[in-house]
Parts: sequence; C-alpha cells; structure tokens
Amino acid sequence: MKTTRVVALSSAVAFATQVAFALLMLRLFSPQEVGEFSVISQIGFFWMTLALAQAPLGMLANQHLPAHVAAQQAWRASALRGVGLLPVAALAVWFSQLALWPALLWALLLAFCQMGWMLAQSLTLLVGTVWQQAAVRVLPPLTAAATVLTAALLGASVGWSGPTLVLSALLGYALGAVWLVPALRERDVHLQSSPSAEATSGQPSDPRSASLRMAHTLVDALLATAIIVVWQRLYGAQETGWMSALLRVLGFLPAVVHMAWAQVALAQGHRANNVSTRLASPWWLGLGAFACVIVLGLSCAAALYQEWLDPRWSGVWPYIAPLVLWQGSACLSAAFSHRPFQTQSASAYSWGCMALGVLQALVLLAPMGLAQPIDAQQHMAAFALVSSLGLFALTVWMARLR
Repeated sequence: MKTTRVVALSSAVAFATQVAFALLMLRLFSPQEVGEFSVISQIGFFWMTLALAQAPLGMLANQHLPAHVAAQQAWRASALRGVGLLPVAALAVWFSQLALWPALLWALLLAFCQMGWMLAQSLTLLVGTVWQQAAVRVLPPLTAAATVLTAALLGASVGWSGPTLVLSALLGYALGAVWLVPALRERDVHLQSSPSAEATSGQPSDPRSASLRMAHTLVDALLATAIIVVWQRLYGAQETGWMSALLRVLGFLPAVVHMAWAQVALAQGHRANNVSTRLASPWWLGLGAFACVIVLGLSCAAALYQEWLDPRWSGVWPYIAPLVLWQGSACLSAAFSHRPFQTQSASAYSWGCMALGVLQALVLLAPMGLAQPIDAQQHMAAFALVSSLGLFALTVWMARLR
C-alpha cells in the first residue's frame, strides 16, 4: 500500500514536472525548434525502446533472479541491441530530413541514458526504498525542466543559441541512469532458476518468447517514431511542433498510469489483486486518468484563448480534440495492462497490440500514397479515431481476463 501511494504520488509529481517542461518549450522556443527536438528525441526514444525489448517489464514479471543480476543481464543485452540498431537510427534521421550530424549523436546519447533510467525504475521497484523509488522518478524531469529554464534565460542574456532542449533532456536522463550504476557494479553471480523459482499459479509471469517480445517492441517503437517522422516529412517542422508538443503533454498521463499502477501491481506479485480491490477498479482509474487528459486539453485551449502562448502556437487548436480522445483511450488501456501477465495471456496481449499497431501504421502512412494528400488536421482526426477504437477494444478484452 505504501509503495503504491509513494510511486503514484512521485509519478504524479514527475508528470507535472514534465508538463512544465513541455509548457516551457511552448513559451520559450519556436515551433521550429520544438519540432526538430521532437524528431531527435523521438528517434532516441525509438532506439531505446527497441533496444530494451520490454526488459524493464520482464524484470518485474519474472522475479526468479536476484534483482542486480537481472539488471546486469538486461543492461548488457539492451546495450548490444542498441549498438546493432545504429544503422536503423541513422536511417530514421535521414528519412526525417534532418542533418545526420549531430542529430544522430544526440539521439544516441538520449537513447542510452534513457535506457539506463528505465531499467533503474524497475530496479528500485524491486529493491529500493520508497524514497529511492520516488527520487528516481522525480529528479530527472525536475532537473531537465530546471536546466531548460536556466539555459533559456541565460541564453537570452548572453546570446547563446545552442541545443538547449536536447542538452536539458540528456542531463535529466543521465541523472536517472545513475540509479542503475550500483547494481551494475555488484558481482555478477549467474544463478540457474529452478522449477520452484518459476511463477506459480496466480503469480505474474511473462512466458513470451524473445522473438515475440522483440516483435511487439518493434511495432510499438516504429509506430511511436513514425508519427513524428511522417509528420515532419509530410507537413514540415512547424506542423510537427504543434502536434508533438501537445502529444508530449497529453501522452504523460498514460505513462503515469502504467508506471504508478501496472508496474507496481506486477512488482508486488500476488498482492496486486488485493491492492487493486482495496484501492480502485482499473475502470475507475482509467476513467479518472481520461478525465485528467480532458482537463489538460481544456487547459491548453484556455491558454490559447487567453493568448498566454505566442501567436505562433495557434496551430495547436485543431489537434486538441483528437489527441485528447487518443491519449484518454490509452489511459484506459494502461490501467489494465498488468492483467495479461497475471492471467497467463501475455502472448495474446502482444499479438493484439501488434495488430492494432499495424492498423494504426496503415492509417498513418495512407496519405503518402495519395495524389493529393489530406491536410494535417484531417489526417490526425482519422488516426486518432482508429487508435481510440482499437485501444478501447483492447481494454474491454483485458478487463474480461480472469
């Protein structure tokens, strides 16, 4: 109970800090700068996600190894995959039409530092104190927000025009990765799991093959990156800045639900069902998060209406409704995302997610084959509608698992 409350509160604080970071981007930087940063950070995110291959989730679902051994194995395998993915990341940078240098270097640094931070969050859930669990979530985004504000203010006075957004995000991720260092320095003792150490009935487990986990990760990572890269290629950096800045703000809510609810449920093992019963139904949690997404969307609309933002950001208006619907539906799905691992349905879950990802990709790429492509607002409306319907269907299926 205490772990759940602390992680939920720290995740909420981290979410608020990241929203502040996004709002600072809107206030202090141009759509062009935000668009270019969004492309680089999204390629780094794609690189990190594919290299991890859901390793943080595996650390929580399969707890038959000592935590430091699991962390070491996860980091080594992820780092090797990350090095192997260098050509793929370079291709993504080239496709986005950004200069290969130094964009590829920034994407690499963001990817590997964020990789360490993601593994560190799972590690602290298993062996850290509640305050360590809070610090590993709160300090990195707080550092990034403080850095971007300080750098922007100093840059205005001294005339510096360097990559402020990238450096600020990189510093935050690097600070988060520090929590992984003690586990990597411990002596690696290879232990063989015995049948008694495997998940028993009612315990969370991840029986998926390595190839299925990799395929699931590949589809998710490609889709998350494609939406930014395709927008950049079809509609330009300014339109990408409008869309990606709002997506960055609203997209934090599904991530918070997953980190503060689903991951904690898996880390607590058989106690998760009792925690779920005492605290809230996943339906109420998902709907509450959906309501928060709506409030954020209305807040963005109010900021535009009151002219708090620079007039250059007026292009955000058409994106508010479709992105609220999409990310709200993602909150519902995230609230149930631990169920497949508690009911031995993880493989079916991966196949369902991949099917939805392929459908989303078809909608995303469809305008590229048209003689007269639709405009960005119509494109986003169609993509968000298909995504929302698919996520709701997935949520209903997970809710019925027993």
